[in-house]
Amino acid sequence: MTMKFTPAFRFLVLFGFALFAGSLHAGDARWLSSWSTTVMPEPAEKHDLPLADATLRQVVHVSLGGDEVRIRFSNAFGRTPVSIRAGSVALAGTQGALAGPAAKLTFGGREFATVPVGASLVSDPVKLAVPSQTSLAISIQLGGEIPPTLSYHGGSRTTSYLQPGNAVMAETLPEAKRFVGWIFIAGVDVRRTDAEAATLIVMGDSISDGYGTTTDRNERWPDELLRRWHAEGNRAPLGIANVSLGGNRLLRDGLGPNVLARFERDVLTQAGAKWLLLAVGINDIGTRVDARKNGHDYATADDLIAAYRQIIARAKAHGLRVYGATITPYTGADFYWSEDGEADRQAVNAWIRESGEFDAVVDFDAAIRDPEKPERLAAEYDCGDHLHPSIAGYKRMAEAVDLALFAR
Repeated sequence: MTMKFTPAFRFLVLFGFALFAGSLHAGDARWLSSWSTTVMPEPAEKHDLPLADATLRQVVHVSLGGDEVRIRFSNAFGRTPVSIRAGSVALAGTQGALAGPAAKLTFGGREFATVPVGASLVSDPVKLAVPSQTSLAISIQLGGEIPPTLSYHGGSRTTSYLQPGNAVMAETLPEAKRFVGWIFIAGVDVRRTDAEAATLIVMGDSISDGYGTTTDRNERWPDELLRRWHAEGNRAPLGIANVSLGGNRLLRDGLGPNVLARFERDVLTQAGAKWLLLAVGINDIGTRVDARKNGHDYATADDLIAAYRQIIARAKAHGLRVYGATITPYTGADFYWSEDGEADRQAVNAWIRESGEFDAVVDFDAAIRDPEKPERLAAEYDCGDHLHPSIAGYKRMAEAVDLALFAR
């Protein structure tokens, strides 16, 4: 028997379904990555850091705000578990002090946790009003046994604090040892209800990691991009997860695992991500100088293009739009420069600009090169080593990014 429905009945069914769907989505909260970093293996003995039974307070500058946060930890490279005896998160003040009450971290309802070998750990949600573009202090008291290999990000350009005992709730750390680096922390997520908020992932090398910037000033080009985004006003909330690593290469391990190896951990785990901006390749090109001296193999332009294609395919399979950044000039950096390396840089940049395989192109090369000598960085944008941009150069790079790329 065929059932027939009147137009009025169909309208009521559709109207009721619309109300039901609206009730599912209106005000639904979701997690978005507001700050992130990548980690690399680092021998604990390399640093004079008495981590055992001590409170480690680390400051991070978040991009998106929210009313709840959760903290991500990593023991990706540890050969033994990491014990967290207690933890807290609070708005950060100066010199390691807190700017407001600390909220305890819990893990499955408990105030302690163990991060297994090679694993990551996410805290329970914490109610904390966090404004956008603010700094958080993440404090953990570590157990008595520290892995001989730390999961570490040395290019934090941010001061961390280490004090004996349990001081995770303390407003100040007067006895703290200070150092620059992040250990065991991997990210901060915030919960939001606005559907338009989304996160940009920046995956690069030392140029995106902020080499040469001032400690505790957040002067990397992704930081400048975020400031520019907010200065424009009337834009949807934007998160930036910067998973760049100094010395990183697309195809071979160097200072940390290669980009293809860390892609899943650093890109596909980012909550609420919509875009990936890939700004990497100069180290693959520049390290050929030493590779040749030592009789080692090195990457060519064709190798880099093949790696870009792999990343594009893997990112798009997970619904990300992928933007490619051209490789900036390095003539004058004699430790890196070679004639065939420069030829490969030009070939790779031509492919990035012209192939159409990226969803869009960010032309950092054109933004900071010398108009009279385009194979070199412009003097005002050169930090002095002819490879890394100056602080003015990082600001110019941020200005070169078309904000329309992040339109919803």
